[in-house]
Amino acid sequence: MSPGPGADSAPAPKPHDDDHTSGTAPGDGPAGRGTFSSLGIRNYRLFFTGAIVSNTGTWMARITQDWLVLTLTGSAAAVGITTALQFLPMLLFGLYGGVIADRCPKRLLLLFSQGALGLCGLTLAVLTLSGEVRVWHVYLVAFLLGMVTVVDNPTRQSFVSEMVGPEQLRNAVSLNSANFQSARLVGPAVAGVLITAVGSGWAFLLNGLSFLAPIIGLLLMRPAELHRTEPVPRGKGQLKEGLKYVAGRPELIWPIVLVGFVGTFAFNFPIWLTAFADKVFHAGAGTYGLLNTLIAAGSLAGALLAARRGSSRLRMLLGAAALLGVLEIAAALAPSFWLFAALLVAIGMVGLTVNVTANSSVQMATDPAMRGRVMSLYMMVFVGGTPLGAPVVGWLTDHYGVRVGMATGGAVAVIAAVVIGLILLRAGGMRLKLDLRRGHRHVRMVPRERLTAVV
Repeated sequence: MSPGPGADSAPAPKPHDDDHTSGTAPGDGPAGRGTFSSLGIRNYRLFFTGAIVSNTGTWMARITQDWLVLTLTGSAAAVGITTALQFLPMLLFGLYGGVIADRCPKRLLLLFSQGALGLCGLTLAVLTLSGEVRVWHVYLVAFLLGMVTVVDNPTRQSFVSEMVGPEQLRNAVSLNSANFQSARLVGPAVAGVLITAVGSGWAFLLNGLSFLAPIIGLLLMRPAELHRTEPVPRGKGQLKEGLKYVAGRPELIWPIVLVGFVGTFAFNFPIWLTAFADKVFHAGAGTYGLLNTLIAAGSLAGALLAARRGSSRLRMLLGAAALLGVLEIAAALAPSFWLFAALLVAIGMVGLTVNVTANSSVQMATDPAMRGRVMSLYMMVFVGGTPLGAPVVGWLTDHYGVRVGMATGGAVAVIAAVVIGLILLRAGGMRLKLDLRRGHRHVRMVPRERLTAVV
């Protein structure tokens, strides 16, 4: 997102091909091991501060939007449709957003996209405060938000590396997630109070105004201190070039496939939590906000732990995805509110680990000149799968109950992690070895030629 060409455009090193399940992502090293080390960089500190404000507003609006749709329609499927419309543009046009991000100065592009997101929030605020809001208005604004996000998402993702450089990239990605989840702690609680006290319109208004903070932060940055990546000139076949680049690298394609399954089926919390609050626990917006806050608390803890880790391992991603599915199945079967609430904290922590590990490992394994296109594919699969999964999960929730809907999403995550793990083991020339002898590691990965008889 720098306004001009720069020097930091050398390709990132690629991971070794002999062990795709346990390798360390490129760019990891001794630098940046402190939890908050990347905040020592002024440009990133401005970005981080502005994001705290806008992320809080975004979470307020997200919770308020879901509750407003449920109030207007009484249908969990309608909440799913709203979510689907917001992410449908990412599925349809996400790759083109990555091409734009690679071609344009990212800082300038973010100024326009953040301003457009603020205008969408203010539009919904005016409609709601005037008493004229209808469900189709919410659908339309959700779709427009999605259109802006097509460009905003890959631009923000790839701009992080320009602010902090490769050595601090993983730390900054983790802190971005901590930032987002910190806002998730505050936003739902504030939204619940505002909905109860003065109505939904004020939450939407505050969200629209919150985008002034990142805009100011972007304007105050020092362009000379960015690790600039030279914008890619316009040319034919750039979209196809990005797809071919990813397809030839197992360290990119399989994490993207895995987060696609997780994002499509296992991250449908707006549908599940509204239904649990309303249908299972027979509570109101305050309880819905509390459930979201519990997930955020776990996610924040997971993000801070991720910021301290110095590497991104694919086996950690696979294990976290499988564990997320198991926890969701357990939560779906939880007999009491407090057990369900406790499991949400664990779900938040593990779900965030999936997100950060996949995001940072993909970014670090990508050439800077391709990063916008690769991250647009990543976000298209991770977020763009929601238009396919949300209506299905919403239909299951409406017809068979929220417990069946949530358990199904968890089961898909477990199956995807196991299948992709087996594929990666085979691609890396590795196999699992079981050793039941006392004092030995019972389960470990070994090269195929070293595999001995199973004990």
